[in-house]
Amino acid sequence: MSITVSDHLLERLAANGVHRVYGYPGDGINGIMGAMNRAGGGIDGSGPLEFVQVRHEEMAAFMACAHAKFTGEVGVCLATSGPGAIHLLNGLYDAKLDHQPVVAIVGQQAMTALGGNYQQEVDLVSLFKDVAHEYVHMATDPAQIRHLVDRAIRIARAERTVTCLIVPNDLQEEEAVPDAPRAHGTVHSGPGYSEPARVPGEAALAQAAEILNAGERVAILAGAGALQATDELIEVADLLGAGIAKALLGKAAVPDDLPFVTGSIGLLGTKPSWDLMQDCDTLLMVGSSFPYSEFLPEEGAARGVQIDIDARMIGIRYPMEANLVGDSAQTLRALVPLLERKADRAWRETVESNVAEWWKVLEARAMHDGEPINPQRVFWELSSRLPENCILSADSGSSANWYARDVKIRRGMKASLSGTLATMGPGVPYAIAAKFAYPDRVAIALVGDGAMQMNGNSELVTITKYWERWSDPRLIVLVLNNRDLNQVTWEQRAMAGDPKFEAAQGLPDFPYAAYA
Repeated sequence: MSITVSDHLLERLAANGVHRVYGYPGDGINGIMGAMNRAGGGIDGSGPLEFVQVRHEEMAAFMACAHAKFTGEVGVCLATSGPGAIHLLNGLYDAKLDHQPVVAIVGQQAMTALGGNYQQEVDLVSLFKDVAHEYVHMATDPAQIRHLVDRAIRIARAERTVTCLIVPNDLQEEEAVPDAPRAHGTVHSGPGYSEPARVPGEAALAQAAEILNAGERVAILAGAGALQATDELIEVADLLGAGIAKALLGKAAVPDDLPFVTGSIGLLGTKPSWDLMQDCDTLLMVGSSFPYSEFLPEEGAARGVQIDIDARMIGIRYPMEANLVGDSAQTLRALVPLLERKADRAWRETVESNVAEWWKVLEARAMHDGEPINPQRVFWELSSRLPENCILSADSGSSANWYARDVKIRRGMKASLSGTLATMGPGVPYAIAAKFAYPDRVAIALVGDGAMQMNGNSELVTITKYWERWSDPRLIVLVLNNRDLNQVTWEQRAMAGDPKFEAAQGLPDFPYAAYA
């Protein structure tokens, strides 16, 4: 029996290791949804491809991004033509700016109607050309589907970026061509991708080791690219007597209970991280593109070594002497034999003393009374009560402040937020994606009332639809209900000297728990 282009599209996704698609239906993707039904992608998740229905296409893109962040796999989202495709954009930019592999599949009006000012006709190739600049294509022939899917997934993984496939609705219903004729002008691709070894050359490693061995006060800054290099970071920090500060996306790179981990850096950072950067004579930046130079050593005050998998991100935040392009864990492992253990531990002792004092300061701040409650107390008390191996997501706003400073990440936990885009709204959809990826683990979303009212409340409906499927049904949403867009209120006051503009900053009260 013949199959349709849509059937083949889904088969090809599965052949490339995709097992879940986040999306929302519409008549621009009716053919794909019909194929999804035939493939058994229903609510019980029994088929090779599982379809997760969200409340809004932006949430589908957030969930695809979170899936990529928490699993290392390609996240996939699906939307209809026109408005559905447009709704994906914010979540896709979240993925692009945080270097996550996500494939967006969108419908389009019938090919016969294109160029005719037809209903919901949008130039989708142009629309997605920035967010999916590495690969965006519209299929116009059934024989293209095979290589378009293969390449979209492979490029998303290899470049850690967003790619996009556009499939007109009439093409979706045509008979598939899984194997194109062997002829000039045809493409015969295969699925699959394996990560290459990425280690700098011996000369670059030797140069970096010389700099690090010469340093007397070494500071390490770890980012999202170091999330899989926990043991290597700890070993290098021990050899060098270094302290480790963490960019916000790298919060789970090393546990916070280590005495030489200074915590977050930047506007939401800690004093020990500030002291680490201001007083060091050598900076080792691992898997981070932390953008705020005012929180790094003053130019010329420290020698620098950077490790990043993307050569485009090397040497743009601080003038480094050694620029190592490679995987963080592999590169650190290659460096270890070249590093000399520092006998003088005075710098490490200073770092550890600063960290110990800082935790006392945070605890004292948390114990201050608040009306009705001090939010720092909430996060401080939450920290020690977090379940083992839980997955945290934080939204943008003051919830990110307390998450950055007061929550102690332990080994085995995962944690993320919208780092570079810093958009409101991903907290709850990130937690939902975490539950689908790890149904046996507790997911906790830390969200302000602004983000909850923006889209979090709607996604409670999604949780209601699916929670019984999860082996551990616990998905917890913590809402800071201060009836204020608090982070911006604070920024207006602290940075511009302006009082609160109630018409813009005040939020209506809402019974979140009762609604849930």
